[in-house]
Amino acid sequence: MEWLNAIVQGTLLGGLYALFAAGLSLIFGVMRLVNIAHGDLIILAAYLGLSVTAVLGIHPLMALLLVVPAMGLIGYALQRGILNQTLGDDLLPPLLVTFGLSVILQNGLLEIYTADPQKMDAGVLETASFDVVGLTVGVLPVLTFAMAVAVIWGLQWTFYRTALGRAFRAVSDNQDIAQLMGLNRRHIFGLAMALALAVTAIAGILLGIRTSFDPSVGGGRLIFGFEAVIIGGLGNLWGTLAGGVILGVAQTIGAKIDPGWQVLSGHIVFLLILAVRPRGLFPRISG
Repeated sequence: MEWLNAIVQGTLLGGLYALFAAGLSLIFGVMRLVNIAHGDLIILAAYLGLSVTAVLGIHPLMALLLVVPAMGLIGYALQRGILNQTLGDDLLPPLLVTFGLSVILQNGLLEIYTADPQKMDAGVLETASFDVVGLTVGVLPVLTFAMAVAVIWGLQWTFYRTALGRAFRAVSDNQDIAQLMGLNRRHIFGLAMALALAVTAIAGILLGIRTSFDPSVGGGRLIFGFEAVIIGGLGNLWGTLAGGVILGVAQTIGAKIDPGWQVLSGHIVFLLILAVRPRGLFPRISG
């Protein structure tokens, strides 16, 4: 039962990693952009949630109603104002610009919020649990996993069943032809980044409820997000969920063997999968 519990807890943890990774997967699938600042944007969302809950006195989950659209607007402005100018055949400019953005975000958050770890208070939600076939399962991890499934289903539905999704796929397949057909690729890219950062807002709020955070921890969230994306297959949203689950289970099993192996075991599984399947377990599909 202890090993089964580790697998269950790892699966639920994978939901949080999938939320870290979903925005990365979306923007890579649409515009082939690797966002080095993604982890710091997750932490920015967590701090925005912290500020909203402190000022308005509302529950962190209610703060999503304000933080999600705020991060969406930030994403659109960031893409239209800065990142669109870096896109092209050369992958280096966006990498350098997002690396610079990461440094700016870390130092800005440090200046405003200090280096002291912070955490959002979600009351009984943090400790509530229920029993399933002899296992004690936390309500918050289950809620996080359910939200991850709902978000990825929503992104998948948007991508393949809506006019916006068709625009995303058109500019992803061939930007020049899409532009000739009347699509404003800069606007479409802005909407893609807005949607990606809206998902990032959900990840940031749930991270802030689950554990403490400070301005320097964005890099670790970025690594977990990248590993989930690459394990699942670049651009494949359901693969991203699978990648998050695999990473989470690897970490909890590693921690069960030795507490010091938790993060290391996830990295080892990531490297093994990458060695066997360089494109990930579920490379991007169309349709």
